[in-house]
Amino acid sequence: MSKPFTANDLSFQLDSELTWRRKELSDLKSAIRNADPIARNVLLRSLVTMSYAHWEGYVRVSAMKYFTHITLKKKSYRELDRQFYTNSFMARLDAFYRSKSSTKDACAFIISILDSLDSRFAFINPQLIDTKSNLNTDVINDLCLVCGFDGTFFESSRFFIDATLLKKRNAIAHGQEDGIDERDVDEFVNTTLSLLEHFRTLIENKVYTKSYLATT
Repeated sequence: MSKPFTANDLSFQLDSELTWRRKELSDLKSAIRNADPIARNVLLRSLVTMSYAHWEGYVRVSAMKYFTHITLKKKSYRELDRQFYTNSFMARLDAFYRSKSSTKDACAFIISILDSLDSRFAFINPQLIDTKSNLNTDVINDLCLVCGFDGTFFESSRFFIDATLLKKRNAIAHGQEDGIDERDVDEFVNTTLSLLEHFRTLIENKVYTKSYLATT
């Protein structure tokens, strides 16, 4: 797939990512309805793990595409929202503290911060968009902060994300007999997809309004 040079390129790629995930969940729903009782229970458990996989996968892939789009703008940190500049030092700052560096190293690190505003944004540290194989509300909020997004929607969906989607997925992954009721399938899938769709909307709003740029 080509790089997301334009806003339309990015939007197309985000939609493509969402389309195949939506279809896969739709196909799984159909299989559940047509299955015999024994197979249906297995498929209901599969639906939980697949729904979580698409939640985590879509967020991670979409966030990376967003940052790739911004790097292709070839803007300096000075031209971008301050969060981009903050991001560039977060992983290094963590490593710096763990290394117990000398005063000389500390001074050099601070100088590098002060002197790099005119450097070009060309890289996002993957650690900053790590979903930690446990994309709960706190993790998605942190990721929204790194991206410069408003995470209010996800906070309002905390119960579903943490107590339903993630909790049931973890229970199944740890070999427990858990799942969802067949009567809840539509609501479960629709709520999961609403999370993906909202994350896409956050990215598209940022890109089309160019609010990733520094304010004058």
